[in-house]
Amino acid sequence: MAASARLYRMIVPVTDLTRAVEFYSTLLETDGERVSDGRHYFDCRGTLLACVSERHATEEHFRPLPDYCYLAVDDLEAALERARAAGADVEAEIDSYPWGERSFYVRDPFGNPLCFVDASTVFLGGRVVH
Repeated sequence: MAASARLYRMIVPVTDLTRAVEFYSTLLETDGERVSDGRHYFDCRGTLLACVSERHATEEHFRPLPDYCYLAVDDLEAALERARAAGADVEAEIDSYPWGERSFYVRDPFGNPLCFVDASTVFLGGRVVH
């Protein structure tokens, strides 16, 4: 049974909104939309990836996401090329995992961890049997 709620926005903290827009525009192949001085939204097929920069945040007090944000893509190899072109720090190249997903791991310029997964291999739960 599916949950009654729908995830619609994911906040990604950044320290430089201009740099974040450049990075994510390249990575996600969309310009997104500036919604305020400190927010820029990218529509990822119905869920917003929201780059948020606090005006008074300092590098000293900045905290990136504590765990990975997962994004499903139709062309994993092209997504990895875009990640490199955008300047992502590639942590793990494309690989297949025991639960069946093919993916790669990167960090954005602010240290936020991202994982890109081949959409045809997305694991949505259930029992993994080997």
